Amino acid sequence: MSDEIKGLNEECGLFGVWDDDHAADITYLGLHILQHRGQEGAGIVGLTDAGMVRHRGLGLLAEVFTKPQQLASLRGRAALGHVRYSTAGGRVLENIQPLLFRFTTTGDVALAHNGNLTNARSLRAQLEEGGAIFQSSSDTEVLMHLIRRSHQTTFVAQLKDALNQVHGGFAFMLLTEHGLYAASDPNGFRPLVVGTLPDGGTVICSETAALNAVGATFVQDVAPGGLVIVDQSGVRFDHYTTHTQLAVCSMEYIYFARPDSEIHGVNVHQARVRMGRRLAQEQPVAADIVCGVPNSSLSAAMGYAQESGIPYEMGLVKSQYVARTFIQPTQALRERSVRMKLSAIRPVVAGKRVVLVDDSLVRGTTARQIVKLLRDAGAKSIHLRISSPPLRFPCFYGIDIQSTHELMAANHSVAAMRTLLGVDSLAFLSVAGLEQSVNLTSTAPHHGLCVAYFTGEYPTPLDDYDATLRSELAQLYINVGEVSA
Repeated sequence: MSDEIKGLNEECGLFGVWDDDHAADITYLGLHILQHRGQEGAGIVGLTDAGMVRHRGLGLLAEVFTKPQQLASLRGRAALGHVRYSTAGGRVLENIQPLLFRFTTTGDVALAHNGNLTNARSLRAQLEEGGAIFQSSSDTEVLMHLIRRSHQTTFVAQLKDALNQVHGGFAFMLLTEHGLYAASDPNGFRPLVVGTLPDGGTVICSETAALNAVGATFVQDVAPGGLVIVDQSGVRFDHYTTHTQLAVCSMEYIYFARPDSEIHGVNVHQARVRMGRRLAQEQPVAADIVCGVPNSSLSAAMGYAQESGIPYEMGLVKSQYVARTFIQPTQALRERSVRMKLSAIRPVVAGKRVVLVDDSLVRGTTARQIVKLLRDAGAKSIHLRISSPPLRFPCFYGIDIQSTHELMAANHSVAAMRTLLGVDSLAFLSVAGLEQSVNLTSTAPHHGLCVAYFTGEYPTPLDDYDATLRSELAQLYINVGEVSA
């Protein structure tokens, strides 16, 4: 499902080009492919003959770049672009990236970030006490202040110094007059890949689907703790720390990434199909049809149908043209908003026992509305199957859920959720089933996945968020062993 429907969002998408005369145009195209990762704002910085030039704004990429000259003004041999959904910092223009910093002595620097820094509040407080002045409320800006305060003598050394001071989940990209730089956190929570353009230029971006769209050839994923340096001498793969352990965000495979992307060698669509097959093995049910919730659940629904032998049908249709900024002025219209985005095909579902496959269950509000759509279309029974484990713990690495109060599964048993959602049965994929379905070739815990949202086992200290989470969990009963009813 798109974030317009589900209400679960990831922070942003990154796209950068070095050494191509059409860098800004390629970046613009690449950001379109990454639009699903952030729909709040967009921006591109171009390295032109006149120096660094930026254009940014609130809204979708096509809403920000409405005139040809806006993109034409950015043309040069390098560019850095960003599409944003905020997890830290508000929805204001100052937070729309790339951030651009002007320095008279060392040259300008553009900075973009995907993820969330768990110690940003503490670092910002220390920096402000030391006289730092911030231009935004985004946690991203902290990195630039750390770079400028480093006592190292080269930019790369200063960058490494700064990267070793920030914690959490991050993929950073920086553009200077001398190079393009990319870094991944020590756990590789957020994806970042490197590719080569046909004319020899270099692309670094959030997903391989964006590489494919601009005709770039995949080279490799940016490794946990890795630092990629691209300049006139070529591409160098370095690192800023060796204290690493792969823990890719499992929600990338479950929900966020495009199905045509590959993350650490695993195709997202095929992983989702395997999740669906495993779900059918773990949580079978007698039914007439299987249907998925468009769009990110369709692969898992296919897998469930394949394994169960129950026919796959298109029981729900999603409108592609509902305005992202549609505002419902009354409660009645707000409750009907899902009907503007989804509709049930009555002849397909009427009188049928339906297996409804969705990729995740967050707050439950949308699921209730979808169930009602199917009931109103005449479904005989609805068996909700979720192709991920119950989301019971918040994320602090770049997803916009940072409280247990927002999570349905953290506050209700599966039996209670079944009643609240109005379904005949409800069941989830197991954590082991998820890990084995993704099937990363890693010896790290949980096969190289971060499954903290389901288990409460966070791969890193939570720094500024630790006390709040402990307080919430102390007041909340969570039966982590219950995955079906």
